[in-house]
Amino acid sequence: MIVIAADPHKSTHTAAAVDPLTGELRGSETVSATAAGHGRLLDWGRSLDSQRVWAIEDCRHVSGSLERFLVAGGERVVRVAPKLMAGARRSLRQRGKSDQIDALAVARAAIREGLDSLPAAQLDERALEVKLLLDHREDLVGQRSDDQRRLRWHLHDLWPELSIPAGALDRECWLQKLARRLSRAPRSARVRVSRELVRSIRQRTRRERELEREIVALVSQQAPSLLEIPGCGALSAAKLLAEAAGFDRFASDAQFARLAGVAPIPASSGRTDRHRLDRGGNRQLNCALHRIAVTQGRVDADARAFLAKKAAEGKGRMEALRCLKRHLARRVWKAMRAPQKATAGRAPDTLVLT
Repeated sequence: MIVIAADPHKSTHTAAAVDPLTGELRGSETVSATAAGHGRLLDWGRSLDSQRVWAIEDCRHVSGSLERFLVAGGERVVRVAPKLMAGARRSLRQRGKSDQIDALAVARAAIREGLDSLPAAQLDERALEVKLLLDHREDLVGQRSDDQRRLRWHLHDLWPELSIPAGALDRECWLQKLARRLSRAPRSARVRVSRELVRSIRQRTRRERELEREIVALVSQQAPSLLEIPGCGALSAAKLLAEAAGFDRFASDAQFARLAGVAPIPASSGRTDRHRLDRGGNRQLNCALHRIAVTQGRVDADARAFLAKKAAEGKGRMEALRCLKRHLARRVWKAMRAPQKATAGRAPDTLVLT
């Protein structure tokens, strides 16, 4: 068996084949970052050994097309976090930096960490669809927030006495009211800019709500069991689906919890037995679980009892929430591994925590 590691870039991909037992370089290849280049790279890898594992540096959009091509071709692909490269590169005998050196560092980092312990890539077109829509919606919300901040400063300069409540610029009634007031004002440059900002905010708000309805429909079809978890709304469920990219690739809830950064890290020494917070992992997954935990702390009796129990043990609010997030990771993993059923006519499951 060989490990074929890829160092992806926007225009080219460089791969290095390494023997996992000896660490010997078996060959390297550089191809263009196109469909033809991907096919050439796959043919090269198949010519080297019938048993192979592809280790790709996880660079999001840069590595995504190559990863999907290989998985669709039936290849086994694992993702290697970029932060693992530094130590692997320093341990190489060859000095300097090049694409081949980086690919070799990817391979040796994957072998050092263990191929079975690295997250496996999986082709999940439905999760990808949810992710693309969710990312687009979040971009629209961010752009709208920028427009709203600029509009508030322009309005303050025009009418300092005007008081606009927080969140008012998300509502159509307030935007209509401001549009009417601006239409009656003298046509100065500030007024014209403000009117353009109002139109932009209204357009982005309408599109954001259309995307939200589309995302809700997709999540209701793909993961109704997530919506049954108390405190898990459609957008949080969509974030879990999008960032996990296929729950079948996690052999246990512990692996999913580690990816989400909610599994505590052992930090014991001698007679001291303790764990510390994991600040790594996928922070988007961590954020989604945090939102669910905070919501459960308000609306779910079992979660409130769990948080109270942890508080009685001497844990602070954030420590108790971190414990709850670890339980939620197990709940989410089990819900997504179970067969999905329609939610109509079913009562939400109760959350049982120990």
